[in-house]
Amino acid sequence: MTKNYGQRINNISGQINGISRMIQEEKDCFEILTQLKAVRSAIDSLMNKYLEEKVDSCISSNKSEDKQTLKKLFLKVNK
Repeated sequence: MTKNYGQRINNISGQINGISRMIQEEKDCFEILTQLKAVRSAIDSLMNKYLEEKVDSCISSNKSEDKQTLKKLFLKVNK
């Protein structure tokens, strides 16, 4: 799964670099906003996938420290 996260992060990084170039080149604002929205969606998707996996691993564990980790994750995401 770590490889999948790395690939997603690399894709997001590439999108952000592209947006930076678009801004420097003063491209159309609607095109830039479309790309920014795509990056936000990609980050949300990455965060949800990561959280889902962490929740699954914490739920399957009976360790109280894992349950505390789960609580911290939810608090962090819901800020």
